[in-house]
Amino acid sequence: MEHIKSREKSTEPRPRKSLGQHFLNDTGIANKIISKAGLLSSDFVLEIGPGRGALTLPLARTVAHVVAVEKDSELIPFLKKKLERAGVSNVTLINQDILFWDFNEIRIFCKGKIKAIGNLPYNISSPLLEKFIENRKLVSRAIFMFQSEVAQRLTASPGRKNYGALTLLIRYHAFLKVLFEVPRYAFYPRPNVDSTVLWLDFERPYPRRASKEDHFRKVVKSAFSHRRKTLLNSIISSGSFGDRESVLSALKRCGIDSGRRAETLDMEEFLCLSDTLN
Repeated sequence: MEHIKSREKSTEPRPRKSLGQHFLNDTGIANKIISKAGLLSSDFVLEIGPGRGALTLPLARTVAHVVAVEKDSELIPFLKKKLERAGVSNVTLINQDILFWDFNEIRIFCKGKIKAIGNLPYNISSPLLEKFIENRKLVSRAIFMFQSEVAQRLTASPGRKNYGALTLLIRYHAFLKVLFEVPRYAFYPRPNVDSTVLWLDFERPYPRRASKEDHFRKVVKSAFSHRRKTLLNSIISSGSFGDRESVLSALKRCGIDSGRRAETLDMEEFLCLSDTLN
């Protein structure tokens, strides 16, 4: 039996370090993710990076349809065979880099909003979250597994070193909560850190809205562009919000000391500053 098992395992595609691949190989964790996701049998789900299909198969048995976007072309034929052997026919495999995939293609499969799920490689976490922010009208909810460092950054409080622009922007656009931790030994090859599963609900954004969201984004990005500088100097350095007196006046009207740094401001203070500078 051991000999047969090792032969079967050898036919599986090997993880590629260049793509930051760490395949989930714990069925208990896969089932827990799906159970915590609150999925319905009528749901259409976008899976990012299906890998060897640890989540894909149980997902397909839970929802109406799965659109699985996989960058690694070597995994596509393997996944097709695995799905065929399991008798699964409600999965569409797309061989593309999710960062360059047109989210409007979702409309081909579903006229309403879809839900998203995936184990995100560290090197694409930030740009992919920004892409989801841009396409939030197409997605109702996302259940993502991040390396713990990224999860801590997204859930950080003001005053913490890992609190930054992405922290504010994702929490402005989505309600976020921690579901559970995943130990590193649940993956092959084993990464150096543990992971965290987060729930992002794009239908429950931060209750107060900026008068101009693009402007809010620009203010937040500018404030964190020079973390060692004071908030006043960071904003002035961007050259987008008037002269020193204009910025000082806006800070004063919001009750913000000009000597503070960006990481000390909370959401309400950034919203006030954005609207006042606007």
